[in-house]
Amino acid sequence: MQQIPVYVFTGFLDSGKTKFIQETLEDPRFNDGERTLLLVFEEGEEEYDFSTYPKQCVYMEALDQTTVTTRQMADLAKKYKAQRVVAELNGMQQVGDLYMRFPEEWVVAQEVMFADATTFIAYNANMRNLVMDKLVGAQMVVFNRLEKGSDTMPFHKLARAANRKIDILYDYTDGSTAYDDVIDPLPFDINAPVIELKDEDFALWYRDVTEEPEKYDGKTVKFKAQVAMLRRDKDKMFAPGRFVMTCCVEDIQFCGVPCRYENAKSLESRSWVMVTAKIAAEKHKLYKGDIGPVLTAIEVIKGAEPADPDVATF
Repeated sequence: MQQIPVYVFTGFLDSGKTKFIQETLEDPRFNDGERTLLLVFEEGEEEYDFSTYPKQCVYMEALDQTTVTTRQMADLAKKYKAQRVVAELNGMQQVGDLYMRFPEEWVVAQEVMFADATTFIAYNANMRNLVMDKLVGAQMVVFNRLEKGSDTMPFHKLARAANRKIDILYDYTDGSTAYDDVIDPLPFDINAPVIELKDEDFALWYRDVTEEPEKYDGKTVKFKAQVAMLRRDKDKMFAPGRFVMTCCVEDIQFCGVPCRYENAKSLESRSWVMVTAKIAAEKHKLYKGDIGPVLTAIEVIKGAEPADPDVATF
C-alpha cells in the first residue's frame, strides 16, 4: 500500500494558516509538480490564489470537518491521483477526531500550529482544551503578529507545558522572525544516584521517561504513586503512577509505569506507595512492541500519600 504524506496546519480562525499555505504552495521547492490535494476545513477571509503556483497540480476541496468520512477523503485522493495532502483544519474542532477518520494509507508527515499572539492567551483561558489539543501533536507552533520586544515567555511556557519537544517560532509585525532557543531544565537531577521526584514533578518525569526511556536506562528513581494492578503478570508486577491532567478534566488519565515486584499481590489497588526502583528501557506489552520504561522495585513502602493527592499536572 502506497503511503500518502499529509501536511497538517492547525490554529484558530485568522491565525495565518491560509497565508502560510499559500506561500508554501508558491515555493517551487515544495511545489515541484507533485499532485497535491488541498483540503480546506475552515474558510477564512483570505482565499487561495492558484494562478501564482509554479506548478498547476493543486486540487482544492472544501469539506466539513465534523461530517467528512474516510470514504470521502479516500475518493478525493483517488479522483485527483494525489501524491500528498495539505490540510487546513478547523480550529474549533479536535485534531484527533479527524485523524481517526483519515484513510489507512494517509500518514501525517508534519503538523504545524499557527497562533495569533494578540488573542492566544485569551483563547487558552477560555478554550484551553482546544488550544492544548493542537499544541500536543504539533512539531512547530508559529506565534505571529507579535510586536518587537514583546515578552514571549508566556507563549513559551504554554507551548512547552503541552509539548516539551515543540519548536517555537515568533513572527514579528516588522517582518522579522526568531526561533525560541530557551532550554527548559528538568526540575530534578537525572544524574543523581537516586532521582528523587517531588510530588509536583511526577507528570514532567513521566512524560520525559516515556519519550526518552534510553536516557534513564540503568538509573534509579524514587517517587510517590498510586497502585494500579496489571491484568497480566499481576502476581509479580504492578504499575505505580498517578492520574495526570494535561489541560482539562476531560483529558485526565492514569499514567503508570510497569514495575516488577515480588510482593505485588500484597498491594491494594489505588493505595499510595513510595517506590524506589531501577529503570530499564525495554519492550513491554503496555508499549505495544515499542521500547519504554520498565521498573524493578528495590523498595515499596505502603501508606505514602502525598500532601496533595489530586491529579498531577504539568
